[in-house]
Amino acid sequence: MRCPPPTLAEDAHTGLDDFLPCMLNFAVYHFFRGIRLMRRKFIAGNWKTNLTRDESVALASGLAEKVGSASSVDVAVCPPSVYLDCVAAAVSGSAVALGAQNVYHAGNGAYTGELSTCMLKDVGCDFVILGHSERRHILGESNRDVNLKVLAVIEAGLVPILCVGETLEEREAGKTRDIVAEQYIGSLAGLSAEQAAGVVVAYEPVWAIGTGKVASPEQAEEVHADLRSLIESRYNAEVASKVRIQYGGSVKPDNAAELLSQPNIDGALVGGASLKVEHFMGIIDAA
Repeated sequence: MRCPPPTLAEDAHTGLDDFLPCMLNFAVYHFFRGIRLMRRKFIAGNWKTNLTRDESVALASGLAEKVGSASSVDVAVCPPSVYLDCVAAAVSGSAVALGAQNVYHAGNGAYTGELSTCMLKDVGCDFVILGHSERRHILGESNRDVNLKVLAVIEAGLVPILCVGETLEEREAGKTRDIVAEQYIGSLAGLSAEQAAGVVVAYEPVWAIGTGKVASPEQAEEVHADLRSLIESRYNAEVASKVRIQYGGSVKPDNAAELLSQPNIDGALVGGASLKVEHFMGIIDAA
């Protein structure tokens, strides 16, 4: 609607009736723009299957010292599960939060080799990475598998970091939007608007993970904007404005600032560059 200026038309009510919706649209726009500006950047490190116990403690201690007890951005590290306890101790008292790389959807019980949400909470986890492409493509996790885990994580009071992203073949076939939408919708089936607002989403193009290739800021922003539009269409504008969407895929200190300056990129899920204090801090500082 094009907003007409207030008029002193003979029928004053007609002018007011035309103008009020525009005033409302203007107010709504600035309300949700304010929410966007309030979204805190979130930088999380996915250590994958790397490091020894001593190396993990040294890395966590170094990050805790650099980040300190307060930070202008949210920071988390996600070490291998066997090091969660010692890393939790190393970051204790700092602004560095703890996350896990996976969880099983059921509670404690006869599930050999798995981890439950209550175990993760017991060692101090706040976040859980779910649906990472390496689990989808190497271990065969389906959207249904991821959905069960998302529901369990939310029920436990933890925050899911839901990963979505396309392969190079899918991008070249023009299927990026469809693949990302399918993964998002399938992985979050059954969530209320309130629950969806609390899920962190990480867009990780599979072709850029660990390859040294990185989506251009424009490519990444396009997918992030599409994701936010999808969230709005499935839930509402308020939810879409609240959801933090990270970018992942060969994020490094020298490309972080440009990526993180995009309006719909709210942080980064960092792989290799999270394994060195100076590299990870370079990304945090760029945010």
